Amino acid sequence: MERFVVTAPPARNRSKTALYVTPLDRVTEFGGELHEDGGKLFCTSCNVVLNHVRKSAISDHLKSKTHTKRKAEFEEQNVRKKQRPLTASLQCNSTAQTEKVSVIQDFVKMCLEANIPLEKADHPAVRAFLSRHVKNGGSIPKSDQLRRAYLPDGYENENQLLNSQEC
Repeated sequence: MERFVVTAPPARNRSKTALYVTPLDRVTEFGGELHEDGGKLFCTSCNVVLNHVRKSAISDHLKSKTHTKRKAEFEEQNVRKKQRPLTASLQCNSTAQTEKVSVIQDFVKMCLEANIPLEKADHPAVRAFLSRHVKNGGSIPKSDQLRRAYLPDGYENENQLLNSQEC
């Protein structure tokens, strides 16, 4: 009876993924069709994220019909558009963001100098006026956020101004 016992082959726990391959390694391996940004591997012509661990996934993508079609369109345009990771996009301060902060700080400063309570900014008529007549006026937050986020900055700036004038 022992002759007919089927034994299982030894289990292979080894994965078929490359353990120590970085996206930069794949960029050097596959040339100019790929680029790396933020630890992710991107196809330059398709503008999609690829799995850098499996070489077969990259080569399958490069052989696909959609890639060859997009590559032809990309070469016709001669414009290199690279997709940016979300973290890089969030770190970028645009002129609109800096202008928004400037408008809010100026509004708080005006209220402080004119002895206008910040709660008046919550009134619907004031909100309508700001959004209609002031550029970026609709981005001025409610009074509680003005008090928490922008009032300490205004206080510090005015305090430094007073100290410099006294000397």
